[in-house]
Amino acid sequence: MAQWYEELFVNYSKKYDREDFTLGTIQEVDFIEQEIAFDKGCRILDIGCGTGRHSIELAKRGYKVVGVDLSEDQLKSAREKASEAGVEVEFKQADARDLDFDEEFDLVLMICEGAFPLMETDEMNYQILINAATSLVRGGKLIMTTLNGLFPLFHSVKDFINENSQEGCSTKGNTFDLMTFRDHSTYEIVDDDGNVKTLTCNERYYVPSEMRWLLRSVGMREISILGCEIGNWSRDRELTTEDYEMLIVARY
Repeated sequence: MAQWYEELFVNYSKKYDREDFTLGTIQEVDFIEQEIAFDKGCRILDIGCGTGRHSIELAKRGYKVVGVDLSEDQLKSAREKASEAGVEVEFKQADARDLDFDEEFDLVLMICEGAFPLMETDEMNYQILINAATSLVRGGKLIMTTLNGLFPLFHSVKDFINENSQEGCSTKGNTFDLMTFRDHSTYEIVDDDGNVKTLTCNERYYVPSEMRWLLRSVGMREISILGCEIGNWSRDRELTTEDYEMLIVARY
């Protein structure tokens, strides 16, 4: 039986590209470029690349990028968009829990919950971190975003999601479990053909100290955990309880 995050991205690429959280791509890639010192020789792996918005923008700027995603539908859209943009990106269908890259990349991206932290167990999420680290050369960087556990400690996840629901989407029945830091919800979405899907979702929130420990345990160092605002990534932005996501930069 398919998991909710697999069902979500079937026939959803057009709607995905219209979501508000996709509007910050240009500035986010500006930040990424700064973090790799504009080194065009940098090999980049985009885990959970979706429709390729960061991969394609990086390719436009002259970088060699490999994008992997579990959803073949999302990858089909990514390939079409890359072709329209006149750039080459190597898009591969792959499960982030089962990657076979070994010290091949200077930068790994996991942006906008790209695989992590959507998995149904903490062990699966941790395996994704292991695979991301294993993909890096020594001295390489990981840039990722993930759900900020400080947010639901101070806010109602249900109210936040409902206030920020996109057109044609709604969420109900949220239950945030303080013992597991998992949010369980029922999510209704309208796909590209107008079909309504009802998904039972299970997402893991992480607190900063937990992420720091997990990353250190897979060999990462120089770990910076920052506030994450769409289209406004900065080393100067401290993480607060108002940030729904955290932005993490670490070196391997």
